[in-house]
Amino acid sequence: MIPCIFLRPRTIALSRQYAIKAMGFKTQLSGCITEEVIRRIPSRFEVIGDIAIISLPEELKGYASLIADAIRSGRHSIHTVVQKTGRVEGDRCTGRYGIIHGETTVTSHREFGFLYRLDIASVFCNPRLASERRRVAGQVQPGESVLVPFCGIGPFVIPAASNGASVTAVENNPDAFRYLQENLRLNHCTDRVHALCGDAFSLSFPMGRQFDRIIIPTPYGMDAILPLLRPRVKPGGMLHFYTFQNKRQSKELEDGFFQAGFRVITRRRCGNVAPSVSRWVFDLKKMDSVEISKK
Repeated sequence: MIPCIFLRPRTIALSRQYAIKAMGFKTQLSGCITEEVIRRIPSRFEVIGDIAIISLPEELKGYASLIADAIRSGRHSIHTVVQKTGRVEGDRCTGRYGIIHGETTVTSHREFGFLYRLDIASVFCNPRLASERRRVAGQVQPGESVLVPFCGIGPFVIPAASNGASVTAVENNPDAFRYLQENLRLNHCTDRVHALCGDAFSLSFPMGRQFDRIIIPTPYGMDAILPLLRPRVKPGGMLHFYTFQNKRQSKELEDGFFQAGFRVITRRRCGNVAPSVSRWVFDLKKMDSVEISKK
């Protein structure tokens, strides 16, 4: 049997910084796997920290080890390769993974100068939203009071706190909350964040407590959080609301926000999750009494 010799690693182009084009590692598989099989290998894989994540159809799982070796030979910073075995689901919004190469699903992930520790098997992390998180954090002003429900390991929380805001962060997943606390220490912003481990739907604040800004990275199917938190935005304050809708539904939401006393500053798509369903973000400004009187 002719031994499989991997070719010299080619440059792997980045798409949105973290979704990696597969041309490089697929080229290295020539001679090891038939061209017909290579064509069926997914064209991209995702990288979180030093972990590469690839989704392989059932008929290709026998080639998983070869594919993992090719990925690692082109990216020497990758120590673990996993294949996705289940969709993101459940109250914790976590995916299911099987390790092809490596020993752990715990990693350290860098995003625009911030460091996040996490275990991809027990917490949710979407590096493809890095630019979106940076966009929102760039609007946060020193001295603002900010609320972030469903905060996860802190990718919205830590940049806001680093900009000088006082942040209330809420997370229900105990594993994610533990990593949130660790990440606050790693990024030196513990003193500017009040972290709560609990259900965002059961939040209890003092009478009349409002925030300058609320960032809601809503998990799928939990849009009912919006009417609960709308009253917590100060007049003139901002609310960033993420939701999963089709284009028609997102337009209907936009019309409803105005009736609820919010002016839509931005409505934009930030990722597709199904053929007709996208993640949308609405940047909403709460109208003050003068603006409401002019409605």
